[in-house]
Amino acid sequence: MRGRSVSPVFVGREEELATLSESLDDARKGTVTAVLLGGEAGVGKTRLVHRFAEQCAADGAHVLFGGCVELSTEGLAYAPFTAALRQLVREHGPAAVTGLLPDGAERDLARLLPEFGEPSGDGETETGRARLFEQFLTLLERLAENRPTVLVIEDIHWADRSSRDLIAFLSRNLHTTQVLMVMTYRSDDLHRQHPLRPVLAELGRVQGVLRLELPRLSRDEVAQQMTAILGATPDYARIENVYERSEGIPLFVEALLENGECSFPDSMQDLILASVERLPEETQRVLRVAAAGGNRVGHALLAAVSGLSDVELEAALRPAIARNVLQIADGRAYAFRHSLIREAVHDELLPGEHQRLHARYAEEISKDRTLVPPGRAAVELAHHWYGARDDRWALLSAWEAAQESFKTFAYTEAVPLLERVLMLWDRVPEAAELIGADHTAVLERASEAANAGGDVDRGVKFVKAALAELDETREPARVSQLIVRRAAFKNSKGQLGVIDDLRHALRLVPENTPEWAEVVTPLSRQLMLRGEIEEADRLLAEGLRWVREHDDRCLEAELLMNQALGHSLRGHLAATLALNERALAIGHEAGNVRVIARALGNNMDTLIDMGRADEALRLGEEGWRLTKKYGRTRGNGLFILNNRAEALESLGRWDEAIETVETALSLGPVLRTRYALLRVRADIALARGEMQLVESLLSEIGLFSARTEEFVQDVISNARLLIGWHLTRGEPAAALAAAERILTQPKRSSKAMLSWRLLSLLRTVCDAAQETEPERTAAVRRQAAEVAAELTVDGPVVEAYRLSYLGDFDAAADAWERLHRPHNQAKALLKAAAVAARDGDREGAATRLKAALPLAEALRATPLVEEIETLCRRVGGLDLAQEPSDLLTPRELEVLRLVTQGRTNRDIAAELFISAKTVSVHVSNILAKLGVTTRGEAAAAAHRLSLLS
Repeated sequence: MRGRSVSPVFVGREEELATLSESLDDARKGTVTAVLLGGEAGVGKTRLVHRFAEQCAADGAHVLFGGCVELSTEGLAYAPFTAALRQLVREHGPAAVTGLLPDGAERDLARLLPEFGEPSGDGETETGRARLFEQFLTLLERLAENRPTVLVIEDIHWADRSSRDLIAFLSRNLHTTQVLMVMTYRSDDLHRQHPLRPVLAELGRVQGVLRLELPRLSRDEVAQQMTAILGATPDYARIENVYERSEGIPLFVEALLENGECSFPDSMQDLILASVERLPEETQRVLRVAAAGGNRVGHALLAAVSGLSDVELEAALRPAIARNVLQIADGRAYAFRHSLIREAVHDELLPGEHQRLHARYAEEISKDRTLVPPGRAAVELAHHWYGARDDRWALLSAWEAAQESFKTFAYTEAVPLLERVLMLWDRVPEAAELIGADHTAVLERASEAANAGGDVDRGVKFVKAALAELDETREPARVSQLIVRRAAFKNSKGQLGVIDDLRHALRLVPENTPEWAEVVTPLSRQLMLRGEIEEADRLLAEGLRWVREHDDRCLEAELLMNQALGHSLRGHLAATLALNERALAIGHEAGNVRVIARALGNNMDTLIDMGRADEALRLGEEGWRLTKKYGRTRGNGLFILNNRAEALESLGRWDEAIETVETALSLGPVLRTRYALLRVRADIALARGEMQLVESLLSEIGLFSARTEEFVQDVISNARLLIGWHLTRGEPAAALAAAERILTQPKRSSKAMLSWRLLSLLRTVCDAAQETEPERTAAVRRQAAEVAAELTVDGPVVEAYRLSYLGDFDAAADAWERLHRPHNQAKALLKAAAVAARDGDREGAATRLKAALPLAEALRATPLVEEIETLCRRVGGLDLAQEPSDLLTPRELEVLRLVTQGRTNRDIAAELFISAKTVSVHVSNILAKLGVTTRGEAAAAAHRLSLLS
C-alpha cells in the first residue's frame, strides 16, 4: 500500500529530545547557553528542533527561528539573526522591540532590518560590529526577563563569517538565565577546510556549550517511521530492505517509500550525482572503480584494481576527498560518505565495465586475500565473482562464504549465499564434485541456516524441496532429520500435525541410536507443551539414559530442559530451576550458545513464577546480550524478550513492557511467538481499558474465531484474556460462558501464571454473575474447586493467587505487595474494601481504597480507577486524598531520587537498567503528579513533601 511520504508522527529521538529539554532547564539556571546539534544531511535535525520548539512554546517559552542560506561559499550575512528579528517585529512591532533596547540601539539593528529606520553611519567598522553584537545580546537578555527564550539557528554550516562570529560571541557571553541557543549543522559537510570547523572547536571549549550528535535511526525506529508513513505495519522483509538501503537516514526512508524501494528516485539520483559530476574526469573514473569495490575500499586494493601507482591514485582521489564524496577511513582505506552515493555511482557503470571491474577485484583478492580486512575475503570473492558473471567461481565462492557465515553465526547472510549456489547449480557442470556436496545437501544446509535465523517461510521451502529429492526407504535418517525440521517450522507457524510428523520421524530411525535421540528431544518437548506429560516422561527417561551412556552432553541438556518444562507445568518450581541450572552448566561447559540461551530464558520464566521477577530481568539482560552477540535474536532472543515483557507486566512496569513487546515484534517473530507477545500487550491494554486495541489484538490472536490451540499455556492464557475482555465490557454472562468452556478442558497446569491466575479470575466472574446466573455460577465454583484441589501450591505467586481465589483479599493484597505487583495488589485491596463496605466497616473500606487508588492511577489502569471511585461513592463519598508518600510508585521514587542528584536521563537509565525512553516517561509522570514543570521544581517538591526521607 502507498501512503504519505513524510511520517505524520515523530519517530525516535526521545533521548535527544530529553537532552534538549534538560538543556533548557539548565539554561534557566544559567549553566547552559547553547547546544550544537550535528548530524548528516537528511538525518532529521530540523524535525527534532521543531518538535523541541513546539514543546518549548507549549510550556510558555518564546521561540525565535533563524536559518542560514546557501547562496555562495560564504552564504548571506547575518541571515539567521535577520530572520529572528523579522519574527520579533512581526509578532510585536518595531516599536515594542526598540523599547527593549538602549536609546539609539535601533540604528544598529537597522543594519539588519529597514523597519528600524536609518542605520548608524559607522559602516562595517569593528566598533559598529561590536555594538551590533552587544545590541543583539541585550535584546535576548531583555526578552528572557519575562519568559524563557530559545533561539534556533539551522544550517550553520552555511553561515557567513559575520554570523559565525556573532554565534561565537553570544555563546561566550550569554550569562543571563532563561536563554538557550540551539544550532544545527551538517556534520558530513564539514571537510577539513570548512570554515565552521574552527568555530566548533572554539565553542567546544566554552563552558555552557553542549555538543550533541544526532545519530541515524535504528532499525526499530525506521520500522516506526515506515508504519507512520504507510498507515500500516510493513512486513519484516520490507523493513529490512528500506533500513539497509537508507541506513537509517529518515529523508532517504521517505524518498525510498515515495518512489519504490527497488530503484533510486530521479531527484535523489540527480542530487547525489551532482557533486560527483563536478569532479575531474580521472577522479570520476577512479570513483567508478571504487564503487565496484563497495562502500569502503583499501588503498592497496584500489591501486591494484585501478592499475595506478600510489602517487597517481592519491592525485586522482584528492578532489573527491576535498568535496567530501570520499572520506579517509582507518587502515589506509577510503569510504564513500554514504552508501547511496556509492550505489548511484555504481549504477552509472556500463554493463561491460561492471563485469570487468568486479572480475578485477575478484582476481586481485584471490591472489592476495590480505587486500581486504580479515574474515572478509570469502564474502568479497562471492560478491565480485557473481558481479563478474563467472558462474563457476561464483558458485564455489558462494559455497565457501556460506560456510564461513556459519562459523560466525551469520545465518541470515548464509541463506542468500546458499540460494545463489542453488540458482547456479544447473549452469555449472559437476557442481557437486566442486563443492563436495550434492544438491540435497545444499538444500539441507539452507534449511538449517533459515531455521537458525528464524526465517520460517524460507526454511519450509528448502525442507520441502529436499524431501522431494529423497526416498525414506533408502535414506531414512536423512528424511527423519528433515521431517523434524519441518515439524519445527509447523510449530512456529502454529500449524497442526507437529506431533504426527515427529512420531513419523521416530519410526524411521532405529531405537537407541543418535538419530533416535535427535527425534526424542523435540517430540518430548512438544508432548510436554500439549500436556501429554506422562508420555513425555517415558520418552525422556529413555532418552536421558541413552545420552548419558554415550556422553552426549548437549543433547542431555536439551532433555533436562524438557524435563524441567514438565516440572514447571506441574508447579514444582525448585525442581524446575535445578534442572535448568544443570542444563545451563552443561551449555557453558560445552560452549553451546543455543543451550545457554534456552536455559536462561527458561530460568526467567521460573523466576517469575517464584516471585523473583527482578532477578528474571537481570537474567534477561544477560541472555539478550548473548543472543545478539551470536546472531540468535530472532530465535532464543525473542523468547527472552517475551519473558522480559511478562516480568515487566507483572511488576507494573507497563510502559517498559510495551516497549519490549514492540522491539520484539519489529524483529519479525514467528507466528507462535508473535501471539505470545500480543498476549502480554493485550493484558496491559485490557488493564488500561484500551478496548479498541484489545479487540484488535484478540482478533489477531484468534480468540473470536474457531481457531484451536494445542499448547496448554496458550489455551489457558487465551481463555483468561477472553474472560477479562467480557468482564471489562460489562458482559458477565459471556464471561461465565467462557469460564464454563475452559473448565471442560481436560489438561491443567499448576504453573503460577496459568491455572492459578485463571482461578483467581474465575472467582471474579462468579461474583459478577452471581445475581443473574446463580445456578451456573454455583456449578462453575464447584468445578473450579475441583481443579484447585488437583493443583500444586508452591511459591509465593501461587499462594497470592490462591488467596485471591479463596477470597482472603487482605492477605492477598499483602502478598502482592511483598511481590511488588501493584496491579494485583490494587485489585485485591478493592475487593477487600468491597467486603469491608458490605460488613458496614466504612473506615476499613476507606483505608483500603486510599491505598489502592494511587497504585491504579500510577499504572493508568482506568477501569480499576473507575471501580475504586465508584465504590467510594457507593459507601458514602469517602475522602481519597493521597498522602504525599502515596503520590509516586516505588520506581518513580527511585527515578526522583536520582533526578534530585542532578542526574541526566541517560545516567538514570544506566543506574536502573532501563532505557532512556522509559526514564523520560517516568520523569513526565513525576512532574505531572507533583504539579511542577521542571526537574528542579520536582527536586524542590521532593524535599518539601519529604518524599525521599
